[in-house]
Amino acid sequence: MQKESANNYYKPAEDTLFFAEHLQNEKGRTALDIGTGSGFLAQVLSKNFELVVATDTDLKALKKAHESIENCICCNAADALTAIFDLVVCNLPYLPSDEVADPAVDGLRDGVEIPIKILSSANKAIGNKGKLIFITSSLANYNELIKQTQLLGLSTKIIASKKLFFEELILVEGTRKMHKDD
Repeated sequence: MQKESANNYYKPAEDTLFFAEHLQNEKGRTALDIGTGSGFLAQVLSKNFELVVATDTDLKALKKAHESIENCICCNAADALTAIFDLVVCNLPYLPSDEVADPAVDGLRDGVEIPIKILSSANKAIGNKGKLIFITSSLANYNELIKQTQLLGLSTKIIASKKLFFEELILVEGTRKMHKDD
């Protein structure tokens, strides 16, 4: 998918709108939107969560997101956070690339190198009964991304997909593997 990130933040496109449809029914106390871009997904989450935090590495993106979301933090993924969230979401930069010309879309090797780093950071922010939902694409090696998410200790499942002319969007949910004592 050709993601458009003019104005230095990722503007909602088909992937974001598809993701938003599936987030409308999520409920909880706390949510984190990693790589928020314009803040669109964080705004959707704010309807059903008491506290929503949005992170991005781009200050211009956060300025835009702050128009609709109060808690915006400039940091890489969840690296600067110590809070634990019921839900962590991320519209990953999943396009395969040789370099990061556009951090909103370029995922490097097989479209998974940058996403794996983001998901690793996100993992520490997910509560014991919390979950992670991320979007990826058939243009990326999404099976490798799912495998790496499982190596972080999360059970994964594909919760939705949408075929487009040039790719298939894939929503993946990861939850903590629960032990019998939990």
